[in-house]
Formats: sequence, C-alpha cells, structure tokens
Amino acid sequence: MLVYLIRRLGQSALVLVVMAVLVFIGIYAIGNPVDVLISPEADLAEQQATIARLGLDRPLWEQLWLFLVNAVQGDLGRSFVHGVPALRLILERLPATLELALVALVVALSVGVFLGLWAGLKPDALLGRSIMTGSILGFSLPNFWLGLMLILVFAVLLQWLPAGGRGETVDLLGIRTSLFTLDGLSHLLLPAITLALYKTSLVIRLARAGTREVVLQDYVKFARAKGLSPSRVIYVHVLKNIMIPVVTVVGLELGSMIAFAVVTETVFAWPGIGKLLIDSIVNLDRPVVVAYLMMTVFIFILINLAVDLLYSLLDPRVRLSEAGA
Repeated sequence: MLVYLIRRLGQSALVLVVMAVLVFIGIYAIGNPVDVLISPEADLAEQQATIARLGLDRPLWEQLWLFLVNAVQGDLGRSFVHGVPALRLILERLPATLELALVALVVALSVGVFLGLWAGLKPDALLGRSIMTGSILGFSLPNFWLGLMLILVFAVLLQWLPAGGRGETVDLLGIRTSLFTLDGLSHLLLPAITLALYKTSLVIRLARAGTREVVLQDYVKFARAKGLSPSRVIYVHVLKNIMIPVVTVVGLELGSMIAFAVVTETVFAWPGIGKLLIDSIVNLDRPVVVAYLMMTVFIFILINLAVDLLYSLLDPRVRLSEAGA
C-alpha cells in the first residue's frame, strides 16, 4: 500500500507541474496585461514602468521559472481589481463552493443510490421504469433553466425559499458556514438541488446497471440459497459491490461540481469561486483566473488521489495489479 501511495503522489505532483506550465502559457504568455492595467492614453514611460513592475520585460523562460517558484510558495499573483493576493480571494470564497458541492453530492448519492438500487432490483415494475425515465429527464434539463424555474416556483410564486445569496452563516473552526442556521439552509436548498440533479441521474444509472450485474453473480445466488434475508443480501452483498464504480465516478464528479458550479452560483448569486471567476473574467482580473485554474487542478488531483486510495480499499485487486506492475 505504501508503494502504491508513493507512486500516486509522484504522478499527482507531475500532473500539477505540467498544468502549472500550461496555465502560465495560456494566461501570461498570450496577451498583454498592461492593456488592462493602464489607460490607452498613458505615455511610453508609464507603460515601460508597468511592464518592469510586472516582470514582463524578462525572457519567457525566466517568467515561467519565477511563476513556478512563487506558485510553490503559494503566491499566484495579486488581484488587479482588489489589490490583494489572488489566492486569498479564492480561499475566502472556496468554503462556500465546497459547502454547496458537498451538499449536492450527498443529495445525489443518497437519492441516486436508493432509486438506482430499486430500479435494478425491480426493472420491470412501473416505479422502476418511471425512475429510469426520470433520470433521462435529469440529464436533459440545463442547470440554468432548472435554477430559474426553481426560483420562479419556490421563491417568486410560493415564496417559501429565498431566491439567492448565502444567508446567515456561523463560524466553525475559523470557517464561515451556513449549514448550521435555518436561514443558511433555506438559501442552500435550491442551488444544491439544481447542482445535484444531473449527478443524481448519473448515480441512478450507475447504481441500476451495477445492481442488474451483481444480482446475477454466483455469490448473490449462493447467499440467497443459504436462506439469508433479502435485506441482508441487498445491503451486504449487492450494495457493497455496486458502490465501487459509483464511488469512482462520483468522486471525480465532485471535482467537476466544484470546478463547474459557475452557472449555479451565478443564477443564485452564491458567493463562491465560480461567481468570483465570472466577475474576474468580466474585469480581466487575470491573476484571479490563474489562481482559480490552479486551485481547480489541485482539487481534481486531490480528489482523484483520494478516489484511487478508496478504490484500492474497496477492491484489493487494484493494489495487487499495481504491485505487479
């Protein structure tokens, strides 16, 4: 297990370095930030001073090296608009996005596994077919449209829930969270449902396909032949085995929830990193865009590593195959 962990850490570090280089080339080597920072009426001396202050007068390889050195130290530049370290802005907004993504993931897993398991055990029943039809609908509805419809129904017409914002938050270990206040939960409900719908449909189909495959396995038939109760067969032999592909896919989907919650956060004015990205693109605040991309890459790598380790715990054959390689 230790060798497997060291190998995965090395691969993750390599991916992070490669992505850092690509981000630098894509953001800094293409275009001229000076056009954003100073007015077109500025004289040549002011332009040259700004270029020297940003280090843009240095060779490309030197700029890349300084970027990598500063990135290792946690310095991804200062925001052009806010005048503070870009990484600080990202870290200030990240808890809100993590909160939204984790709640949406819990909803998707809880609802998706239960409905997918039911549809797999009773594929010909009316409810089983209805569940699969509903999952197709969940794949088809755009996030922004669903969010707007939820706001229209529950915030405008029924006035049961707020239309946007994060609501009241409390301090938990130095991090602001809305999970422990009724006002915060009421603000969280609609965006979490919006973000969770597509993932719920995905989990339903994964769980249903896994259930249909597992119930035909010999060990399930043997467990039933031994006289084990149906609930024990389902929860001990079926559910555990269908969770392996579900955990793998959903773990990676958590990264996509965090990275691509932009639309949901914009619709509901949720103060996360997705909304910060949109504001930074509008204002051409390039250091914040860089910090967002690097943080997203880091989160994807971290989640991918955690999923691989969890997968190896659920299925020891993964460790054996890695050891053999």
